[in-house]
Amino acid sequence: MGGSGSKAKGVWPFSGSGTGGDATNDGNEQSLARLKGSRNATPFVFTRRSSLYYDEDGDLAHEFYEETVVTKNGRKKSKLKRIQKNLIPQGIVKLDHPCIHVDFPIVLCEV
Repeated sequence: MGGSGSKAKGVWPFSGSGTGGDATNDGNEQSLARLKGSRNATPFVFTRRSSLYYDEDGDLAHEFYEETVVTKNGRKKSKLKRIQKNLIPQGIVKLDHPCIHVDFPIVLCEV
């Protein structure tokens, strides 16, 4: 659960300063320097990584299967074998509508 959140501890990409920790450490100084440059970061996400793949024929899908015929005791049986080799990821896809970033720290609507 929560696999899509930020992995950085105590650092919000949309705030002016990190939370917790002493700013005199080298690692914290670098992260604070990065944050100062990203004060004007937008809370919207315009692109995402696609979960689709291209196969050798140029077809686009989430999963690819190959039909194989297995002969057992004189009986022919068809099975689907999942193809996991020679697949090329589609890459970065532009979203139709911008989404709000997962780590946006402000409550937008309270019920």
